[in-house]
Amino acid sequence: MDVTIHSAFLPHDDPDTALAFYRDVLGFEVRGDAGYGGMRWITVGPVNQPGTSIVLYPPGGNPGVTDDERRTIGEMMAKGTYAMITLSAGDLDGLFERLEARGAEIVQEPMEQPYGVRDCAVRDPAGNLIRINELR
Repeated sequence: MDVTIHSAFLPHDDPDTALAFYRDVLGFEVRGDAGYGGMRWITVGPVNQPGTSIVLYPPGGNPGVTDDERRTIGEMMAKGTYAMITLSAGDLDGLFERLEARGAEIVQEPMEQPYGVRDCAVRDPAGNLIRINELR
């Protein structure tokens, strides 16, 4: 069986700010930008990996979410505890320097973890945690 990851979803609370971060700070390409009902779903991904994408979505766009749940999601996003993704990079230090220079919110500088991974962590403008592992 050949199964791959096609896309992961991360919430945004401001589509233009999210787009600027993933395109201009991380260097991802924009693959789609769809609007409906005043909301936007933006698909981005690494330039050399056309089969893997991140969809930046409005958490209020899910019709099955109640108003109370939307408030809770908003609170968790503001604290940075709602969503996360792990990326990887061949040049972790170079990527970290670029992220830092472009104003990314730094959570953790590159370091060796006790579980055998060297990584760093930043937050996107919506508070999503992005951990970046060094490829070995």
